[in-house]
Amino acid sequence: QVQLVESGGGSVQAGGSLVLSCAVDGVTYRNGCMGWFRQPPGKEREWVAAINTRNGDVSYAESVKGRFRFSRDNAKNAVYLSMNSLKPEDTAMYYCAANGTLGRCFLSEEYAYWGQGTQVTVSS
Repeated sequence: QVQLVESGGGSVQAGGSLVLSCAVDGVTYRNGCMGWFRQPPGKEREWVAAINTRNGDVSYAESVKGRFRFSRDNAKNAVYLSMNSLKPEDTAMYYCAANGTLGRCFLSEEYAYWGQGTQVTVSS
């Protein structure tokens, strides 16, 4: 049984920081891409960041580049999203996803497994 479990969401003021965690169980997470996506209220899901699990290369959406950092702990089978300088427009439900297709890591439909999401709310 495949499980991705996110945690670490919460409410912060603009300029604050949060670290999201995603524990991966039941799937070889060193396969393809692992990604973070988010869905703001009333909007479609959008890509935030992804890691190529084979070579460790990380890519970011322009909206979060320089503020967010994607990291992983192979020993714990977990990935993290460190979010700094948060803005109200970062408010969204954040999801981690696994087994994405390399070269198409920014596309949500390319991922096989998803977590349940964790809510991030940034107030001005």
